[in-house]
This record gives sequence, C-alpha cells and structure tokens, in this order.
Amino acid sequence: MKQAEFLEKNVFTDLKNENNGDDKATVNHFSESDFEIVLQRVEHFGIGLYQIETFDNGESHGIATHNDFKKKATDPRWYKKSFLTFKTGQSGLTYSATYKVSNKLLAR
Repeated sequence: MKQAEFLEKNVFTDLKNENNGDDKATVNHFSESDFEIVLQRVEHFGIGLYQIETFDNGESHGIATHNDFKKKATDPRWYKKSFLTFKTGQSGLTYSATYKVSNKLLAR
C-alpha cells in the first residue's frame, strides 16, 4: 500500500477536503473540526507529521514544523500545541499537513 492510499483509507475517511485549488487531488485541506480528527488519527497510528500549514480563504496564513518545536515528527506534543496556537489565533482557517507513514504501517 502507498502512503496516499493509507492516509485516504485510515486517516481522511469521512472527512471533507476543503481544497478548491489546482492541487486538490494531492493536497487535502480540512476545516478546524476535521483537522482535529486528523490529528487524533495521526497520533493513534504513530504517523509522522512534518509540517502544518494554515489557509485563510485559500491563501497561506501560517506554517509550523516539527523542527520549530525541536521535536520528532511523531511526537504529538508539537502538533497539538501548534494546532491550539493556530485555532486560538484566528477562527475559520483550513489546515493542511505533510505526513510520513512508516513502512511498517504500509505493510499491514
């Protein structure tokens, strides 16, 4: 199984992709409530999360990476804190992320 398939099947299930741009097929944007579910599922599976990018009306609003927090990509503390900072800073944002699914998970 490829990473994109795994994410669609196990993480993005029943969630709405809010991306209306040209990259809609490859980059998923989620509402605040849906992205919170994504983060819960990412933590459950131990998926690496390298970067979170927020968008306001389709325009990039802010970016946070695991390196900004000096944490491993699989450490949920960095992305939970980053998400909390973004959502308390401004409402109505959409969220996108860069993921890394381990080969062990893909082999299941």
